[in-house]
Amino acid sequence: MPDVRVVAVDVGSVRTGSFAWAAVDVPGETLAGHGSDPATAVEAVTAALTGGAGAVLALEAPMSVPVPEDWNLLGKGRTGEGNRAWSASAGAGALGTGLVQGAWMLSELGRAVPGLSVTTQVRRWGGGARDGARLLLVEAFVSGAGKPVATELGQHAADAEAAARAVAQRLTGAGHSDVECAPQRAFNLLAAQARWAGLDIADDEQTLDVLVVRARPVAR
Repeated sequence: MPDVRVVAVDVGSVRTGSFAWAAVDVPGETLAGHGSDPATAVEAVTAALTGGAGAVLALEAPMSVPVPEDWNLLGKGRTGEGNRAWSASAGAGALGTGLVQGAWMLSELGRAVPGLSVTTQVRRWGGGARDGARLLLVEAFVSGAGKPVATELGQHAADAEAAARAVAQRLTGAGHSDVECAPQRAFNLLAAQARWAGLDIADDEQTLDVLVVRARPVAR
């Protein structure tokens, strides 16, 4: 088994074939699998956890949103989003789809791995070690210049693989977030989904920012 497996999900309609996932194993950033449905994505994460590896689940959808004190700022984009605000039509649509798909996958993971502990905070994640949460939840951001060229499996599969590789690289580097709710208070949607699914997650994470990793353009 790898030390860590990153499973990234390109959130989208399962019915129309817009959903895709890819798994990258660390070290080595080896592509370990891919698929087009949430059930096999859960299987890929479960295999890592039951095999003793650390695991990361990355959803490509807005997974934390700012809740300002000033009502005039409600719906304003997050720091670092640029012209891809979470509240714009594409972001809002992905957010809604990501909520239900993420909640379903986390619920299934809870059934497959009883007592599963999760976190949205890198410093609280144990990786493959015994200390710390076993599963890290993060947000992937694939758009604009960071969008990869479609592979033979299609654009959604390419986006999922790009997200998985970007997250894998970030975990071995500085670990900084490309997008933040700060200075506004964060509503952590990943923590809310984990709580709904009955997973073990700290109460304070509901108001903590998540790690957002933006895929970068490939150098040519």
